[in-house]
Amino acid sequence: MSTIFSQKSKLPLNRQVIVVTGASSGVGRATALEFARYRCTIILAARQQNELEEVAAVCQKLGAKVLAVPTDVTDENSVNALARAAYDFGGQINVWVNIAGVAIMGEFNAVPMAEHEKVIRTNLLGAVYGAYAVLPYFKKQESGTIINMNSVGGWVATPYSVSYSVSKFGLRGYSEALRAELYRFPQIHVCDVFPAFLDTPGTHHAGNYIGKVLKPVPPVISTTKIAGVIVDLAVNPRNSVTVGAVAYLVRLSNALFPGAAEFFMAKGLETYMKVGKDAPITSGSIVNPTGTYNQISGGYTSKTIAEKRVSTVAGIAAAAAGVLFLISKIRK
Repeated sequence: MSTIFSQKSKLPLNRQVIVVTGASSGVGRATALEFARYRCTIILAARQQNELEEVAAVCQKLGAKVLAVPTDVTDENSVNALARAAYDFGGQINVWVNIAGVAIMGEFNAVPMAEHEKVIRTNLLGAVYGAYAVLPYFKKQESGTIINMNSVGGWVATPYSVSYSVSKFGLRGYSEALRAELYRFPQIHVCDVFPAFLDTPGTHHAGNYIGKVLKPVPPVISTTKIAGVIVDLAVNPRNSVTVGAVAYLVRLSNALFPGAAEFFMAKGLETYMKVGKDAPITSGSIVNPTGTYNQISGGYTSKTIAEKRVSTVAGIAAAAAGVLFLISKIRK
């Protein structure tokens, strides 16, 4: 792999020390492997030791120097220990990627409050703890990049997933506020990634209180594509990146017609809850990691190329049609 230099720090990517949370599966796992291809020094964090060691072994085969640190991002002390371990291992920290996250679907009062809290602590406070732990190192170096994995749910609220919406809206606010506060440190960056729906194992082990099989809405985006976006941000930091045509359309419709996207999502979910395939009620991996589905993909893109193209066009067309429908109503 050819050497890539950061346009901001001019430090070769293969000399940078990268921390990745949520590294055992999905986007986190894909991101760890993508950095490993550039022979970075990588510190992997997730709750399960066995899964971390498995990812670490693959990263090492790709030429990376790797440390696996079992970490619960909902525990501030655990995240502080991760930062110390990363610095001791690499001698510096250049990029901190907050990917660890969980999701839960269900009517607000049907979901136990403890699980709402766990979602918010994981998705929001986990990222806040990460920034709080790594910023002293960045300020001492006068450089560093924080990359936060958000979603289109950070712009448009998701009905029947209230705590997830709280966490993602909060994550966007935390990033914007922290970015503004750090204006005196031009080489410290806070970046956000806003994809639409992902082909991730996270859907399999999400909390499910609707009693129906959970599926991402097509067209889904591969985790390897998001991993590429994250590595690019490490090289060329930007405030935010929106990934996928649907994400752009949803943001546009929400900007033009606030509340409309949430209404249509609520109606769509209510319809699905009447006709969807039954599934058991479960807290998934919200409280405890399941130990399953620790892959990069959730298996939602295992279709023929033709089928992928049809679903992509259909999904984009549906989103565009929704925007045009709303525009036509406003004009009448």
